[in-house]
Amino acid sequence: MKKIIYILSLITLSACAELTAVMETYNANAPLTENEVASGLKEALRVGTDSAAAHLGATNGYYGDDLVKILLPKEADVIVKNASKLPGGEKVIEDVVKHINRAAEDAAKEAGPVFWGAIRQMTISDAFNILKGEDNAATQYLKNSTYKQLFDLYQPKIQASLDKEIAAGISPNMSWETLTGKWNQIADNPFGKMAGLNTVNVDLDAYLTEQALNGLFVKIAEEEANIRKDPMARVNAILERVFGSSQTS
Repeated sequence: MKKIIYILSLITLSACAELTAVMETYNANAPLTENEVASGLKEALRVGTDSAAAHLGATNGYYGDDLVKILLPKEADVIVKNASKLPGGEKVIEDVVKHINRAAEDAAKEAGPVFWGAIRQMTISDAFNILKGEDNAATQYLKNSTYKQLFDLYQPKIQASLDKEIAAGISPNMSWETLTGKWNQIADNPFGKMAGLNTVNVDLDAYLTEQALNGLFVKIAEEEANIRKDPMARVNAILERVFGSSQTS
């Protein structure tokens, strides 16, 4: 009798194991639920924004990356082209470029929480539209729905970075004021006016905020495209479940 009970127990355990395996296979192949899609898209944006902020927040994150490196405003092209007319002008220009990129790198360290708040607001309907959208659909959703808020939150961080000393007695704002001040003196004098030179008046912190955010969205779009196309970029099960399914549907 004990042997019979033991054998029946083994059969029951085996059947349960097989049933569990079948159910697991079924669940893995089942259509995506609304919650899975929403969770997957939010996770993709979290991974993308974290990675982008970490990349850009590192030393040379902006300055060493030609794709997002912040150059002087186009209004300052006349200064760059005529830098030789300013004593030490070329060095001053390079100092300003480096300093404003350092300011952006400093601000990027604070970008993560700003994006996380927006990511949490994504609806299930938004998630399904993004899943079937272009390779940068999630990035565009995030940019279109949060850009003004991000700008308003990000600009004070940029301004603080611009006012922070990077070298002894030197801040990005001071470098910019030195550069434009010297140029505007030349442009404003009679000879400058005769030569058709224009003064340069740019709101540097607003310009830098726009460029820093644009660079951040560029990097987020890269991360999103990688997650959509490259299985190795899907760093956890929910990303593989959502984006693996979207490629086969």
